[in-house]
Amino acid sequence: MNHVRYGERCMVDMLIDDAAPRPGTTTETRIVTIADGRETAGFDRLATEEPVEIRLRAAGQTRSVAITMRTPGNDFELAAGFLYNEGIIPQLEAIRGITYCVDPEVDADQRFNIVNVDLTADAMPALDTLERHFTMTSACGICGKAQLDALRDRGLPPLASDVRLTPATICALPERLRTVQRVFATTGGLHAAAVFTADGTVIAAREDVGRHNAVDKLVGWALLEGRLPLRDTILLVSGRASYELVQKAVAAGIPFFCAVSAPSSLAVDTARAFGMTLCGFVRGNRFNVYAGSERIASA
Repeated sequence: MNHVRYGERCMVDMLIDDAAPRPGTTTETRIVTIADGRETAGFDRLATEEPVEIRLRAAGQTRSVAITMRTPGNDFELAAGFLYNEGIIPQLEAIRGITYCVDPEVDADQRFNIVNVDLTADAMPALDTLERHFTMTSACGICGKAQLDALRDRGLPPLASDVRLTPATICALPERLRTVQRVFATTGGLHAAAVFTADGTVIAAREDVGRHNAVDKLVGWALLEGRLPLRDTILLVSGRASYELVQKAVAAGIPFFCAVSAPSSLAVDTARAFGMTLCGFVRGNRFNVYAGSERIASA
């Protein structure tokens, strides 16, 4: 058993089973390439996509709370970030430990696809908010006001920051993100998210087939390292800015959100409600500011 400590307060046990190899971030596959009408057999590397189940364990009880498709790697960060972003765990101290599942009844090839999060509480937390969230994001007829009210009900504070970003700093972010997208460089098939300092230095970056997973992994990293809230930092995502991604940034205390594509209307409403600076279409030497333009220094 290898022990990996995150911060000073949370011991995370990573259980390695030699009989069941841990899935990698990429998978090799046979292909046929057709160019100029000629076929050539060869190989390509794809971004691995497999399910992961997140389970909570407390007071002798076990409950499955989520199953999502993800790229293997940083699974403990993914679980911790997901639970924090959804308001299930309020702080690092709520986690006793995180392990892969090695129950005898679980097939060996699935043991790295199940993550157990052991809680310090003497009772299983109420999961009504989690169930409500999934209902709201998948059902018709739920208004944006209900989404914002649910976020406010968690008691998340406004995103105060005296930092001002220059246009040059923002425009440089996508290229700096590309330099740390190692798996994307091999496969061309992953989303990415990164946290930067106010001067544009990369603090941490994560990749995944799911945009939400990449951000959850980042927030989980910050939680397990005891670095939340991420004050005066910039989050850049490789796709669009949806409400779900913006609310994760709000939960993590990130005041600047940048995306290489467009934001949704509810993402803009959420950014304005919590005092976030939101930039979209960050490409080349231009971008649009949808909220918090007062934090962008004039050229």
